[in-house]
Amino acid sequence: MSLDEAATKPGASSKLDAGRKLEAGHKLEPGHKPHDRLAEALSGEMAAVNALIRERMASKHAPRIPEVTAHLVEAGGKRLRPMLTLAAAKLCGYQGKHHIALAATVEFIHTATLLHDDVVDESTKRRGRPTANLLWDNKSSVLVGDYLFARSFQLMIEAGSLRVLDILADASATIAEGEVLQLTAAQDLKTDEGIYLQVVRGKTAALFAAACEVGAEISGVPKAQVQALRDYGDALGIAFQIADDLLDYGASGGDIGKNIGDDFRERKVTLPVIKAHAAGDDAARAFWVRVIEAGEQREGDLERAQGLIEQSGAMAASRAVAMDWAGKARKVLTLLPDHPLRAVLDDLADYVVARLN
Repeated sequence: MSLDEAATKPGASSKLDAGRKLEAGHKLEPGHKPHDRLAEALSGEMAAVNALIRERMASKHAPRIPEVTAHLVEAGGKRLRPMLTLAAAKLCGYQGKHHIALAATVEFIHTATLLHDDVVDESTKRRGRPTANLLWDNKSSVLVGDYLFARSFQLMIEAGSLRVLDILADASATIAEGEVLQLTAAQDLKTDEGIYLQVVRGKTAALFAAACEVGAEISGVPKAQVQALRDYGDALGIAFQIADDLLDYGASGGDIGKNIGDDFRERKVTLPVIKAHAAGDDAARAFWVRVIEAGEQREGDLERAQGLIEQSGAMAASRAVAMDWAGKARKVLTLLPDHPLRAVLDDLADYVVARLN
């Protein structure tokens, strides 16, 4: 759907002003967070994506499906992944309408994984609200997640491209593989940075990369540009996840939409823990063994973990790794055509790490 086509929808014209300004070469208002500027630039297309999501999450025979799905889909998430698909397509000059269905596909895959993750992690909070498994039950969350995966495959074939199908199917398999790897790596302090990166690439970066890649793929641009956007999504996703893992130990709950210390309580071995354990003295290492491997957590242990991560330099070292990946994301953007959206994506790479400050 083009901006002009989207403008025919009731109430859509006011949402398209930013997009038209962007296409005309005007800069968006400075001072907004990059993901807000991206949402502003893509508001017309995102309205179409959201409408398609609501249409396809319906079920004639199982009303619990739209109930559970709506609880998560309507929870105010940033929709970053589908926006990456739309932005990649527009940056590459795409003029068709398949990017709408593919953006909805990406969001369905993401939502399905969140439903499954909350069951696996026994989470109680997502985006500041009770999780679906808490409000309903684990069975509903798993089965509705399966339904959304099925819907995502129905949507992705509408683009009529075997390559697009291959990209998104591969991403779905990689996400599941990453989650299983995390199960084996969690609670094991022998997990090193290489395994951690593999987990992150699976559970987070795979969908970021695929979201960008399919937007470029349907545009028919040279393979080098498709690869550049895939590489951008991969690096952005890694920086994003490392930042999230750091925020779990050093931010307020409102910043990340979940309970501070969830990773600690779930005994996940994330980058700050890996670095703090490696840099710690005997007493610090004994602490990490007790709280992560043995699972003997006491009152005040989270605060001690936060202190050890900060004092050992693990916080600063992990932030430096995240910044390095953000830099890689920005670097590959230089291979893409000059476009106002490229500047927004450049700022977005910086922002995912800057939110740590």
